[in-house]
Amino acid sequence: MSNPDHSPNAATLSFADDYVAPSPNVAEARDEATVNTLIPISKGVAATLKMLTRAIGAKAVVEVGTLMGASGLTFLEGMGGEGVLTSIDAEADNQIAARELFRRSGFTSSRFRLIAGAPIEIMPKLRDGAYDIVFINGDKLEYVEYVASALRLLRHGGLLVVNDVLWHNRVADPDDESDEAIIIREALEAINSSESYTQALLPVGDGMLVAVKD
Repeated sequence: MSNPDHSPNAATLSFADDYVAPSPNVAEARDEATVNTLIPISKGVAATLKMLTRAIGAKAVVEVGTLMGASGLTFLEGMGGEGVLTSIDAEADNQIAARELFRRSGFTSSRFRLIAGAPIEIMPKLRDGAYDIVFINGDKLEYVEYVASALRLLRHGGLLVVNDVLWHNRVADPDDESDEAIIIREALEAINSSESYTQALLPVGDGMLVAVKD
C-alpha cells in the first residue's frame, strides 16, 4: 500500500500565508509598493515579523529595504511604545510614502529613522550589539554583506531575519546559477556554517530565514 504524499501543495501554502490579515495600514503600504512596481512583503511575512517582534519584546529594529513601509510599519506595530525602527534604503523615493504612512498611523518621528543610502555603507556605522532584530530585504546581490554586518549589530538573543531566501524557487534548484540564487545560497551558507546562530528556514512568503544570535 503506497503512502499518500501529505506535503503542502500550492493552495495550502497560499492559505497559510494569507491566514492572518495585516492591519489596514500595512495593507495600504503593501498596495503602495505594488502600485510602484515593488514586491511587497506577503501577508504571512508581515504576520511572522509582528509575532517575532512581540515574542522577544523588541525595542530596536534595523531593516534593510524600506519598500514603501509595509515591513517597517509591521515592526512599529509589534514593538512597545518605546520601540525605534531604523530603516535603510538606497532609494530615497521609497521612503517618502513610508514616512507619511508612519505618521498617519500615529507614530511620531522619534519612533523611526529613515536613512537613504547604500546599506553596505550605512550598516557599518550603526552601533555594535544595539539591536534586537535585523531584517534583510534589500538588494539580493548584497545579501552576503548584509548578513556579515548583521552579526555585529545584533545583541545576544537577537534575531536575524532574511527575506526571500527561496527566491522564486531558484535557490533550491542546484542547476540554477542565476546571480541572485548564487548569492542567496552563499548568504545562507554563511549563516549555516556560523557558530553564532541557531536557525530555521521557514516556507513563509518567498522563504524566510530566522536565526537567533547565541
